[in-house]
Amino acid sequence: GGQRQRVMIAMALACEPELLIADEPTTALDVTVQLKILQLLKELQARLGMALLLISHDLNLVRRIAHRVCVMQKGRIVEQAPCEELFRAPQHPYTRELLAAEPSGLPVASQVGAPLLEVNDLKVWFPIRKGLLRRTVDHVKAVDGIHFSLPQGQTLGIVGESGSGKSTLGLAILRLIASKGAIRFEDQQLERLSQQQVRPLRREMQVVFQDPFGSLSPRMSVSQIVGEGLRIHRIGTEQEQEQAIIEALQEVGLDPQTRHRYPHEFSGGQRQRIAIARALVLKPRLILLDEPTSALDRTVQRQVVELLRRLQGKYNLTYLFISHDLAVVKALSHQLMVIKHGQVVEQGDARAIFDAPQHPYTRQLLEAAFLVPANAG
Repeated sequence: GGQRQRVMIAMALACEPELLIADEPTTALDVTVQLKILQLLKELQARLGMALLLISHDLNLVRRIAHRVCVMQKGRIVEQAPCEELFRAPQHPYTRELLAAEPSGLPVASQVGAPLLEVNDLKVWFPIRKGLLRRTVDHVKAVDGIHFSLPQGQTLGIVGESGSGKSTLGLAILRLIASKGAIRFEDQQLERLSQQQVRPLRREMQVVFQDPFGSLSPRMSVSQIVGEGLRIHRIGTEQEQEQAIIEALQEVGLDPQTRHRYPHEFSGGQRQRIAIARALVLKPRLILLDEPTSALDRTVQRQVVELLRRLQGKYNLTYLFISHDLAVVKALSHQLMVIKHGQVVEQGDARAIFDAPQHPYTRQLLEAAFLVPANAG
């Protein structure tokens, strides 16, 4: 992702512009790559004498790079001021709302019980084949010997750079890609089951994907999207399914009367609530959340985090939360796992790691995410 964004920057700079418009240039990138892209933009600006117009919902990014900030609401600028002044003393209520929207608070209090999910020595190796006969000469070790135990009702936050193996780990746990090692879900050894035997367990293990604009079919109504799992697993009569869809939409704060509309009629935050309702309607015990807030602005992120915490407290849900947004991870996670090149470099109680990280890579991630240097002018 970071390399592709550098290609886009190179395309924009090829003609040596006097003005570069950077529209959400780091939204889908992890914190360390964000920092590298940010440093690159500042270096290019200094060398070329270029003006930079940065459009972003990432306030930490804006604070690092901007000299002057304009805050927009409903198509109008409601406040503009030098960067340091605006962050120190915001004047408009909407600006204050944005600055207060950083996800905060503690994870849902949970009673540690028996493990719901246990992973032992999990590996996902992709072969590298060369030559005329396409013989395997080496492997890309996307996931390499990962262990953890996750009790019912808790959240395991999984963080790391792009390409570290976070999403591959999640897909392997759900048996969506081939892996080696032991995966125990309650009293079932998943690695010993065929795909047909795993299928009844799918309703217990659901997933919410990163992109709310790509994860929902544009050809299906909200009712069809949310109720798809009910139909596949043949749960209830048609009337009971309709009632379950209505209840799931109410749970995530959406008006059930909108269930006959299509995804393009909803905002990004509303679409992600639809995705959560789709997972929730089957009453699962485990939900994999793969970057569920990265495409959303801060105020919507906070709403989604509060929704996830409320649902976890109400239904004793267990979350695997994959994200590069450490502020969101901190607000949701009981346990934390830091992955680099497919291997765990630090693992344990989330609060302890955030307060006193032991591994240099963990410290690097936290510094990139939370350290805000003084503005250059």
